[in-house]
Amino acid sequence: MNTAERALLREVFPLGARRDERGVLVLGGAPVDHLIDEHGTPLYVFDEATLRAQCRAYAQPLASSYPNSLALYASKAHLDPTIAGIVAAEGLGADAVSSGEIRVALAGGMPADRIVFHGNNKLPEEIAYALDIGVGRIVVDSLDELDLIAEIATQRAGPPAPVILRITPGVEAHTHEYIRTGAIDSKFGLQLHSGAAEEAVAQAQAADSIDLTGLHAHIGSQVLDVEPYADSLSIVLDFAATMSERHGLVLRDISPGGGFGVSYSEADDPPAAGSFVEVIAATLRARRLDPEPRLLIEPGRSIVARAGVALYRVGTIKEIPGVRTYVSVDGGMADNIRPALYGAKYRALIANRLPDGAEQLVTVAGRYCESGDVLLRDIELPTLRRGDVLAVPAAGAYHMAMSSNYNLVGRPATVLVRDGQARVTRPRETDADLLAAFAAVEA
Repeated sequence: MNTAERALLREVFPLGARRDERGVLVLGGAPVDHLIDEHGTPLYVFDEATLRAQCRAYAQPLASSYPNSLALYASKAHLDPTIAGIVAAEGLGADAVSSGEIRVALAGGMPADRIVFHGNNKLPEEIAYALDIGVGRIVVDSLDELDLIAEIATQRAGPPAPVILRITPGVEAHTHEYIRTGAIDSKFGLQLHSGAAEEAVAQAQAADSIDLTGLHAHIGSQVLDVEPYADSLSIVLDFAATMSERHGLVLRDISPGGGFGVSYSEADDPPAAGSFVEVIAATLRARRLDPEPRLLIEPGRSIVARAGVALYRVGTIKEIPGVRTYVSVDGGMADNIRPALYGAKYRALIANRLPDGAEQLVTVAGRYCESGDVLLRDIELPTLRRGDVLAVPAAGAYHMAMSSNYNLVGRPATVLVRDGQARVTRPRETDADLLAAFAAVEA
């Protein structure tokens, strides 16, 4: 095992990842060849110890630097009932963006009052459902949505809907344009510069069926700097002070969102979770607000990405002399759309044996009928053979959550590993499963 591989295992793979005496990759105490013998490939393996450690990496510094706080796991990164249960047991809440995410979180044991409901176009039935089950907060994304929530809450004749307004602060994070959300030109939030944010505050304060508890901003995803969070939060806090003077806003909740970045290769160097927390907490403490608002943060990727590893089996190897060598695997863009969508870059290693032979420049392609179905472009890997297993780390976030049945291929299985034991958290979809969906329509 060379220095680069040691660094990759230590810094990007789940905690404790190693090779056994046979040279086989071990995750959560389970050798991957045993896992794929039982569960096949492609296979997504989630390490419980890493997941819990990442939850604590946010919960503990929050408890010490700003106790009146709650970390909300961003469910969109990856959610199943097992993940929801672990996150809830670690004391976190959940950020959900659909009734489906809310239901799965509840099924895993997440208390409803620890769920915050996001989304730029919540459906009326989703809003009614969220109010019925008593979610902690609903984040309002537009003036139109504020009117809709007020109308639904009035019809229910229950307590006022507890809402937080999502503000667009005009702060641009250095990340891909598709996951940059704090800029003025964004489909998300109420713009400060246009006056929409203040209009929303005034309308919410005047509506009997709305309980305006606070403000939220989100600048983007895979953010690798702490400064934009301080800038964004300062802008929102200045706005809150003005709204207190003009409209009597009492700030009970404040959220700078999430989007904290992770390492996809040993070259990435994101700040530790505690660094994000401390900068945010210090910015808030410096205002000496009375009453002190509750701080909500929304880590998702940075909790679950490192916990997940994608395992693929090598199939066709095609050399185009003088051009490129393609190594095709049995997964691809239907289980990991990020390289095609964002140009995301990953690393990989041979998981089923110690590498031998000289390294060569290859492109790892998926099995799907798209030229853009490439998982790893121009990557140096040891000589590969048909049947080898490639392990791609940092695969826990926005892989299975964004997966599809393109080409009518079933989604991979997911398993959770702990102390050498694995349990299926999502079964592999088979051809029979896909056919059953059509059969149900015909019936």
